[in-house]
Amino acid sequence: MNVQYHRLTDAGFAYAVRMPERMHAGLPMIIQLHGAGERGGGEDLEKAEIHGLANILTETRGEDCVLIEPRCPEGSFWVAELSELKRFVCRMIEAYACDPDRVTLTGLSMGGYGTWFLAMAAPELFAAIAPCCGGGMPWNAEVLTMPVWAFHGALDDVVPLTETVDMVKAIQRAGGNARLTVFGDCGHDAWTRAYDEMLLQWLLAQKRTETDK
Repeated sequence: MNVQYHRLTDAGFAYAVRMPERMHAGLPMIIQLHGAGERGGGEDLEKAEIHGLANILTETRGEDCVLIEPRCPEGSFWVAELSELKRFVCRMIEAYACDPDRVTLTGLSMGGYGTWFLAMAAPELFAAIAPCCGGGMPWNAEVLTMPVWAFHGALDDVVPLTETVDMVKAIQRAGGNARLTVFGDCGHDAWTRAYDEMLLQWLLAQKRTETDK
């Protein structure tokens, strides 16, 4: 795959992008939000790729999509950057000529919270979401009409499992499509199990419908 690192620009965030060597229009796009330990500026952008889908894409289906990994500024949090993130996603779709109906969102820990909150703030942007060990606002779950696959470790002592359970149950009560995978032997590092070929295939298979727009 072609890997590029972009320092802070008018796109709103520094970011890493993985895309096919022979890029073409209409590819699906995955937005991945990192955890708190990977925050920073335009330096050492490889840190944004430490955990998650980057290695899976390289090893398996590297030609199938565009993976965008923005870098949260030092001292900030994804939930404090929602307006900028919405603009960033729209700019990335346009910049890489991706299929706007096949944009999915995932994130871990702080990025798991960011995934829940951004999907609630802009549900019309995403075909599906896959939050890992984060939490959201169960009282607003009815806006999440896209498919959701959530992950958490049963032994997580940083973000309680109930944060994800409450979200999934609230979506299901509202009539939404949400599933939960709990890793019984995992702590806060559930992403080491969540990000695999199965999840990648699931994300790439999702497509936004007319009712989601």
